[in-house]
Amino acid sequence: MKIKLIGVAIAAAIFSLPTSTRAAAEFGLDHPGAKAVMAVQKSVTADLMKLPGVLGTAVGQGDIEAAALVIYVDQDSPSRADIVRSLPPQIRGVGVKVELTDKFRAFATKPAGATTTVNTKAKQTPPIQLGTSGGWGYDLANGYCCGGTLGGLIQVNGVQFILSNYHVLEADTVSGGNSIVAATGQPIIQPALIDASCNSANSQTVATLVKISALPGANVDAAVAQVTPGMVNASGAILGIGTLSSNTVAATVNKGVKKSGRTTGLTKSSISGLNATVSITYENECAGGTAFTKTFTGQIVIANVGSRFLAGGDSGSLMVENVTTKPRAIGLLYAGSSSTAIANPINEVLTFVGSKLGGTATMVGN
Repeated sequence: MKIKLIGVAIAAAIFSLPTSTRAAAEFGLDHPGAKAVMAVQKSVTADLMKLPGVLGTAVGQGDIEAAALVIYVDQDSPSRADIVRSLPPQIRGVGVKVELTDKFRAFATKPAGATTTVNTKAKQTPPIQLGTSGGWGYDLANGYCCGGTLGGLIQVNGVQFILSNYHVLEADTVSGGNSIVAATGQPIIQPALIDASCNSANSQTVATLVKISALPGANVDAAVAQVTPGMVNASGAILGIGTLSSNTVAATVNKGVKKSGRTTGLTKSSISGLNATVSITYENECAGGTAFTKTFTGQIVIANVGSRFLAGGDSGSLMVENVTTKPRAIGLLYAGSSSTAIANPINEVLTFVGSKLGGTATMVGN
């Protein structure tokens, strides 16, 4: 199985956030308080990330002030206590908060005890809805099979593509465990091998991989597959969510969101951080070795207490606003922990995909 991240906890005795007095108003990066935090964040993040126990920073909700600088610290680092003690409650008037976490890792695996209220793991009758189990047709190596989520439907130059993560569809870069690497033209299946007894005969090909090689170079964990005619609902409907708007919307702190994913199904939460800089570790194949550690910037952070919003295997899920009809896409989920989920901003994803496919990428919707 692919690696997972567990055990994140807010440092309750240090700069803790009293939920009973927390402001619930939404704010974006254009808010004066957020701008002040970003100015400090820009000046200190590079130096903080050089410390062996610091994993990232973000603009988040403050205790009294609207926004604060959130610093993510590796709870297993020998330097953890020294780092936490050295961080002041404020930097140049901006509040500082610490969140202790294991190292951030891409979220494509099957955690024990995961449940779902929507049947996101079953083989569907075509044309399938998305927000479902799926993945690379050869995602089996080292005695394990893997998978993630086929997140949403996009179009470029009139052609429809399934949108998911690089580490769900393209991450096999070595032939060691299965004598094959990911390449354009290979099958993308539903459900994923992990939900098909590791046998592709129990799945169905719904698209073919179009390799765009987002990582490690780009700032998004994205991959696409061209839809096989008749196999995917052309409206882009997502299980439990329905048809989306063709428009997108920017993330704001405290905004309500939802997603449909392979492991936890239809879940809801709220955005807790913006403009995050985080480091994520990736494997080179299913149950393989470490391929690289990627530092992302400008990311979206979502509350994920007890892994109730996002868990292993939900990677590739499309995050949308929590409204009843025609929700707008906000981000592409790809990593997380038992208390934190991370998403690429959807507009950055679409811009990158469009540049690789020679056109303008848009969400399929009304």
